[in-house]
Amino acid sequence: MSETDAWIEETYKDVFDEEIRGLERRCAHDPSCSIADLQGILDALYISEGNDQEGRGQRGDAIMAARIAAYEQFIGEMKKTKP
Repeated sequence: MSETDAWIEETYKDVFDEEIRGLERRCAHDPSCSIADLQGILDALYISEGNDQEGRGQRGDAIMAARIAAYEQFIGEMKKTKP
């Protein structure tokens, strides 16, 4: 990756990490937080990702991709630990 594109990767990583921390805090402090709740948010993110008529640009695309990836990973981990 070129130096000029490094900021995209850094943005992605920062947003991904922040989103994971937020999900961990939410589940730790809200016992009613369920996989179904998080899946609903993920489904809404998928819709938002597709609704890009005006264009988000590279930064917006990186943020959206990071948020989706964080939810997918977190939900996957929850499914492993919760029946």
